[in-house]
Amino acid sequence: MTVPERAATVLVVDDAAANRYVLGTWLRRAGHRVVEAATGTEALARVDDTDVELVFLDVNLPDLDGFTVCDRIKNNPAAAGVPVVFVSATSVDVTDRTRGLSEGADAYLTEPIDPDELVATAHAMLRYSRARQRAERLARRLALLASATLTINAARSVEDVLAAAASGASAVFDAPAVASAVDHAGDGITVAASGGRSRAYRHPAAGGLIEDGVQVVTDPPPHWLQALEPTGPGTPWLASVVPARPRRAPTAVALLRPGTAHEDEDRDLLSQLGQATALAVDALRSYAEERDVALTIQRSLLPRDLPAVRGAQVAFRYVPAIATAEIGGDFYEIADVDGRLLVAIGDVVGHSLRAATVMAELRHALRAYAVDGHGPAEILSRLDAMLRRYHPGTLATVLLLTVDPATGTVVAASGGHLPPLLSTTAGAEYVGVRGTILGVGPFRRPEVTFTIPDGGSLVLVTDGLVEMRGTAIDEGMEQLRTLSMPVDDDLERYCDRVLRVLAESRGEDDIALLVLRRTSAQQ
Repeated sequence: MTVPERAATVLVVDDAAANRYVLGTWLRRAGHRVVEAATGTEALARVDDTDVELVFLDVNLPDLDGFTVCDRIKNNPAAAGVPVVFVSATSVDVTDRTRGLSEGADAYLTEPIDPDELVATAHAMLRYSRARQRAERLARRLALLASATLTINAARSVEDVLAAAASGASAVFDAPAVASAVDHAGDGITVAASGGRSRAYRHPAAGGLIEDGVQVVTDPPPHWLQALEPTGPGTPWLASVVPARPRRAPTAVALLRPGTAHEDEDRDLLSQLGQATALAVDALRSYAEERDVALTIQRSLLPRDLPAVRGAQVAFRYVPAIATAEIGGDFYEIADVDGRLLVAIGDVVGHSLRAATVMAELRHALRAYAVDGHGPAEILSRLDAMLRRYHPGTLATVLLLTVDPATGTVVAASGGHLPPLLSTTAGAEYVGVRGTILGVGPFRRPEVTFTIPDGGSLVLVTDGLVEMRGTAIDEGMEQLRTLSMPVDDDLERYCDRVLRVLAESRGEDDIALLVLRRTSAQQ
């Protein structure tokens, strides 16, 4: 007799003890473990409390007939895949065999039965059952792998990628898992564990992960052990180690599998998950590098230092959009022109190198026009003409003011930009400065004159600070007005407070913020 690849627990159900003994002896000689039942009720109980892989079932039982027992086994979700073989010495005609097979049995044997036929039938049923179980298990794991891969690819940070990889590996393999990667700067490592635990380490150690590919690790890095406390050294791990890019530290996804023999299927699935994780980490690293370059260029186009002017205090912030690595067109400007302050804030529509280039041109042009002695309205007209001539189709909003710190007199004009917010001891209100966006034509953009009282502050922002998708911009502007009653004595603290409250709920656009306070000329 040929012993199957793996022995099974077989349930023999017959009300005759002699029959159970004979069938059980043949099956035990073939290497199987046998459990017995004398009634249908007892058989159903054995199926529930024993890891039965195959049932030999007598058709005629004293309490329930075999057909009923078979039907209940097949309708039990936990045992539906267990093969059932009918055995009978009396119900042997075609009608009985047809009924048995029609009601769910996988085979039907009639006595007298040859021992080799019985064992061969058992082996055939087990091969079929195990192949079906492997196929179902693989389909289920592939579905979980696909779901995990989607989550990994949708993640927007390395930390989220690793958390999705660890959770996905735990779901696919039904085991604790970790995922780790070195950050793009190369000076720290992040580890995420299934169950939501995540830690960052400043001094990564390879911990024996020198070879690439799927490998059994018995001496894992300390950060894996710490992430899945309590575990100890010597416990076998199955790890997929993938260099995200040549000459870069690897990304790893690892399973804690104590006492488990690792099958080829496990290795293949873990390899796919590791590759998906490494590719996602590599993409985010590249994104971070590109974003660093973009921000460096962006900041180089903005003024690094603002002039110190007697009678005025100034603070400013520029916050890049979280959702894009491209360069934006938000800008601010402040310059001393013959004892007056030229103050501007604006936004070139779009996120691209072109938008940043146009932004830089606008900044330099408005300074040049101001030096020539033009007022805010005339400067905006000239900027509009420049845009339409040299950058047709490009739109921009600009708020331009000249401020006399000695008297507090402000002359302002707007090219479609948000109005300035004037904060005084009496409260905070927006000044009604309106005009047409630049780049659409030579429309009139009237000047408005008002006064900043001593100690009063002007707050200028771009729409990224007060606009949120699905919410009217008026709501954000009202929030800013409320936060500016009053403006903090420390303007830097005020900027930090406003960004903390407003910017965290937005983040889909660049933010420029400039606040100017008029102080006593003696200060």
